[in-house]
Amino acid sequence: MWEQKWGGRYPVAPPALWVVACGHDPVFLTRRVERAQGMAVSQGATQAETERYLREGSGPLADLALTLPLFVIYHLGVVWLDVQNAADVVTRELKALASSSLPAYSGLTLAIGLVFTGVLLVLGRGKTLHWQRFALVATEGILYAIAMRLVASYVVGKVHLAGASDGSEMGFFTALVLSIGAGLYEEIAFRVGLYGIGRRLVLAMMPEATPHQRLLTSLGWAIGVAAVFSGWHYFGQFGEPFELRSFVFRWVCGLVFTLIYVFRGFAPVVWTHALYDIWVLAF
Repeated sequence: MWEQKWGGRYPVAPPALWVVACGHDPVFLTRRVERAQGMAVSQGATQAETERYLREGSGPLADLALTLPLFVIYHLGVVWLDVQNAADVVTRELKALASSSLPAYSGLTLAIGLVFTGVLLVLGRGKTLHWQRFALVATEGILYAIAMRLVASYVVGKVHLAGASDGSEMGFFTALVLSIGAGLYEEIAFRVGLYGIGRRLVLAMMPEATPHQRLLTSLGWAIGVAAVFSGWHYFGQFGEPFELRSFVFRWVCGLVFTLIYVFRGFAPVVWTHALYDIWVLAF
């Protein structure tokens, strides 16, 4: 009867009795199958997320998630230094709120990090904090930084973007913290603020411009912002004496950063900038 019912697939008994006869628990096997299916679904979701990131770049929530660790690390480190990045307008305000108390300042910094983490968990439903995203943006930043470092070595020698003549003058810790601050705050100032918002304002004043004119305007604006970014490094506490080669190199770097920002997103350009400066200044 069993052979007829099960179509000859099991010569003696139906599957449930057959697996028991072989010494296997059907419930255990079912759980193993479900676990394997769950792993396959998870791997498929991870692959889909990777492909989407490579195709579209980072989004607003991902940008916040991927740059939040740099924000916390920089602000917990810069409080121990006598200097800070020139584009950093937050540290002074945090110190004022904390009444120059180190424990209060550290608490405020961590509180900001926790608040934004909560926002990401709620709005992004936890997806923006997956380790794969950090791995992808870090890998992308490393590749861009290596390419820029090799080009810099070939064209103009050891040129960095943080605005100091020699990383050995400031020590490893100082170089590390200031490099992270440069990557974060200079990209906020120049790519998000001056280029991104500035470009929108300029184009808003050209409502009847053709697509070709808007493209040319955007290119011209990017070139101008890159020049301002390069010139920024010759002013302030760590400003260098002006040199045409380093100015042109940083100008080109500013254009490259703008391209990364436009086509890949804010987080990749922050990591690229920070990793490049860490490599040159700290090592």
